[in-house]
Amino acid sequence: MKMSRWLPLALFALLAALLAAGVWMSRKPDRDALPSPLLGKPAPAFALPVLHEPQRTVTLEQLRGQPFLLNVWGSWCVECRVEHPVLTRFAETRRLRVVGYNWKDEPADALRWLEQYGNPFWLVLADVEGRSAIDWGIYGAPETFLVDRNGVVLWKHVGALTDEIIAGELMPALQKSEGAR
Repeated sequence: MKMSRWLPLALFALLAALLAAGVWMSRKPDRDALPSPLLGKPAPAFALPVLHEPQRTVTLEQLRGQPFLLNVWGSWCVECRVEHPVLTRFAETRRLRVVGYNWKDEPADALRWLEQYGNPFWLVLADVEGRSAIDWGIYGAPETFLVDRNGVVLWKHVGALTDEIIAGELMPALQKSEGAR
């Protein structure tokens, strides 16, 4: 009988401990970022129309030979607007080809957005239906992938790029791949 008196208190203490552990573990800023199963593996093949020339299709094979940064964006994406000046500054360095991946967007809206904010992209691919994005594991915008000259995914970032992320994560990943040649 005495044991049953302490049972509610023990259950409460257990639940409080689980809640505290969950709060403590969730303090990581990138806790929502899922690691990409593509890292270190060949990028998924695609054949997508060019936003500015819808009759022209570009494939992954055509992009091989030089590394490139694939940036997923949409005119509807608020964080894409936040990241845009950072991406523009990086693209202006011409250190790497920056390929835009316009995802689930109306072409007219995407073109208007680029005209309003500027076009930092070497090329803009359009995935209006979002079918190729499934193979890439894209689940939001912005997302950014570094693909090496052989078509292997080296790095992925979920969320808006910052100057710090470019300097501290992207550039070291690129330099590491260039050193491995």
